[in-house]
Amino acid sequence: MRSIWKGSISFGLVNIPVRLYTATEEKDVKFNSLHKVCGTQIRYRKHCPTCGRDVEQDEIVRGFPHEAGFFVTIDDEELASLPVRTTRQVEIVDFVDLAEIDPIYYQKSYYLEPDTGAEKPYALLRRAMLDTNKVAVAKVAIRQKETLACVRVYGRALVLETMFYPDEIRSSERLAGIHAEVPLGERELDMAIKLVENLSEPFQPDKYEDTYRKELLELIQRKAQGAPGAAVHPAPAAGKVIDLMEALEASLRATAPQAGKRRQVKTARSRATKGKRETGAS
Repeated sequence: MRSIWKGSISFGLVNIPVRLYTATEEKDVKFNSLHKVCGTQIRYRKHCPTCGRDVEQDEIVRGFPHEAGFFVTIDDEELASLPVRTTRQVEIVDFVDLAEIDPIYYQKSYYLEPDTGAEKPYALLRRAMLDTNKVAVAKVAIRQKETLACVRVYGRALVLETMFYPDEIRSSERLAGIHAEVPLGERELDMAIKLVENLSEPFQPDKYEDTYRKELLELIQRKAQGAPGAAVHPAPAAGKVIDLMEALEASLRATAPQAGKRRQVKTARSRATKGKRETGAS
């Protein structure tokens, strides 16, 4: 991997030199836009309608739309002159419980790697956060923009999660359908809870697969080889709105065997863990 940023983590008077790496990658299948008539790839031009010509990148400046109806232009030197303390620093502000941060705040994940000679303070911070079950709230500037972030333990590494600021989170109060108090029957609620329990098991990310991307790539491969396209699978019809209790009962019947298997696996794991502990104690 190639680092995209180099700086340090600071908390108190401690500074830990680190390198930043992108921790995730999107694997969406990307398409180019082609002219339907001749199959030529479409070009997106940077065109000035006033001058009536295409413009080069060095002719383009940043413009912020002002409420008075004109643009305020900002150049690179003006951006660089802004007082951003965190340009080369992950500045830890607070330590908090991970459960206190709602996932809606998270943007993107980055690995933090200790620079040469910084392995010990890096390991010390990681161990202290692990033992106290805390994560760090920090500020950092990446690509000229200061952002809120969270530093947390992920396996043997520290991960930096960029975060939205509170005023960037849209209010759920705008959702009209969530404000009315809906009456819930005790039997309905009990069955819904049982259904959740039947479908509950430890999170195993490896078992989830992007089946849509897989089928799309297979379709592309077949068409590239001259084979006909994939068979069309029609979407299920909306159908009638079935009774809620009927749906719950049917779901519980369908998931009952799975729940039994999960309980057996869980019991076997518990016995195995207990046996290991007893063997280790002796």
